[in-house]
Amino acid sequence: MTDPRYDVIAIGNAIVDVMAPCEEELIDELGLNKGGMTLVDEDGARRLYDAMGPAKEISGGSAANTLAGMSALGAQCAFVGQVATDQLGDVFSHDIRAVGIDFDTPAREGQPSTARCLIFVTPDGERTMNTFLGASQFLPPAALDDELIASAGILYLEGYLWDPEEPRSAMRRAIEVARNAGRKVAFTASESFVIDRHGDDFRALIEEGKIDILFVNESELATLTGEADFDAGLVSLQDKVPVLVATRSAKGAVGIADGTRAEVAAEPIDKVVDTTGAGDLFAAGFLTGHARGENLETCLRMGAICAAEIISHYGARSEANLKALVAEKLG
Repeated sequence: MTDPRYDVIAIGNAIVDVMAPCEEELIDELGLNKGGMTLVDEDGARRLYDAMGPAKEISGGSAANTLAGMSALGAQCAFVGQVATDQLGDVFSHDIRAVGIDFDTPAREGQPSTARCLIFVTPDGERTMNTFLGASQFLPPAALDDELIASAGILYLEGYLWDPEEPRSAMRRAIEVARNAGRKVAFTASESFVIDRHGDDFRALIEEGKIDILFVNESELATLTGEADFDAGLVSLQDKVPVLVATRSAKGAVGIADGTRAEVAAEPIDKVVDTTGAGDLFAAGFLTGHARGENLETCLRMGAICAAEIISHYGARSEANLKALVAEKLG
């Protein structure tokens, strides 16, 4: 097996994050689901955009956020995702390449337009996300480059993209390409509502041994396993995936790899400003460590350090030098 060209290639939603701080009153006035993620249509996205204050636009989406963190840590990454031939598509493409990630998926002509996530951040740090998925839902299997997929040590997939038929088919094919090339497949469940819809598919992938690294948070673990007790949920999965990673917000994270369990506390920070991207950046730290052959506890600590940095400010892009921060914290 040849050495990988990339540490990680990710397939995910190509979304432009449009983020702005707001007061609690605006959340109520707009009738938004505070702290949650709600899907909206294009008209709804326009209405909410008009109601926002000054906003920052940046390439987003769960897997893209993870790759941006990995790139900041010095990892070699590539992204596969669908944008449209429009202004936001240009914003996404330029922005993700500017942080050192290879992105060559051809833009899609016509409607729908490029996906966007309108994020309202209240003073308590909670983010209320309203997502128009647009063109990101139309990634066809034909957009995959088998050589590219096979050239990465790890293929990373986000559960959010499992909903639409075309990307789901593309990800299934990518899994087979990666496994046939002897590469690892990492999967993030993304959110409990995704598991509610596609849990049978996810459980089948796990049972068939097609997932090497699985990321879940506490509520996703319960939804996926049907076990309300956290440890019982871990036990029910630990023999089915080589590496299981479960995050618990302020309670830290647990990892189990080939029967060995490690646990780390959350990194202390002065104030939680915005939780956007916390799970994505945890995965960035963990996967970077894993790609470098670090032990399980070190990978978890790298994840916790990256997650703590990201929640200390607005947005899902690091403001500190992540590489230097991780080196300093790990000593």
